[in-house]
Amino acid sequence: MADTSKNGRVTGDYVRGIFTRIATRYDLLNRLMTAGQDRRWRKEVIRRACLPPHALLLDLGAGTGDLACEALRQNPDCHPLASDFTLAMMRVGKKRPDAPRDWAAADALRLPFRPNSFNAIVSGFLLRNVVDLPLALREQHRVLKPGGWWVSLDTTRPRRSLLSPFIRFYMHRIIPFLGWLLTRQVDAYTYLPDSTEKFLRAEDLLAHLVAIGFRQVGFRRLMAGTIAIHWGQKPQ
Repeated sequence: MADTSKNGRVTGDYVRGIFTRIATRYDLLNRLMTAGQDRRWRKEVIRRACLPPHALLLDLGAGTGDLACEALRQNPDCHPLASDFTLAMMRVGKKRPDAPRDWAAADALRLPFRPNSFNAIVSGFLLRNVVDLPLALREQHRVLKPGGWWVSLDTTRPRRSLLSPFIRFYMHRIIPFLGWLLTRQVDAYTYLPDSTEKFLRAEDLLAHLVAIGFRQVGFRRLMAGTIAIHWGQKPQ
């Protein structure tokens, strides 16, 4: 198992280790945990990316390439690059019958791409896993072309409501049980609710986007406020 740092903070190696161990069941668990809704959310992510003809799209933290595949379904002439820092996830993704052609190993904190390279950047459940969120956002802003759209699908800290006890029970009991049942990896699916509760509120992530330099920003909450889609445009 990968280690956390001495001060207890999660490290990149720890996150990589988790996703390496659950790679073969990752997509199945996503479908079960969201009751299949994640497919609909990914369709919205690609729609909001506003891809121009023959767009160069970066699917960052691509995992098995779900967003890149959805981009090809909606825009068959686009050119998605699926990029992740967990090789095991990409190996699973490359076996998909609808897999994108191009894959690249890359760390979200040190993207190996030139400035202004992509017409759009999308990610699914990436941001809560990076150890330096402002740096990851700056890197994505750097490699996005002026006028291009950035769209993220991720968990978000839910607001307190009458549903809060039920949400907490689902996150801390049902999700770890499903994870254990299908992968026998309990820590991976206790990490998910823990990292969600420690992640930013949707409004705070929006403030980060503005500070980085994105404009036309917004977000939409989903699944009882535990998921959010954020978007923003790099100014011309």
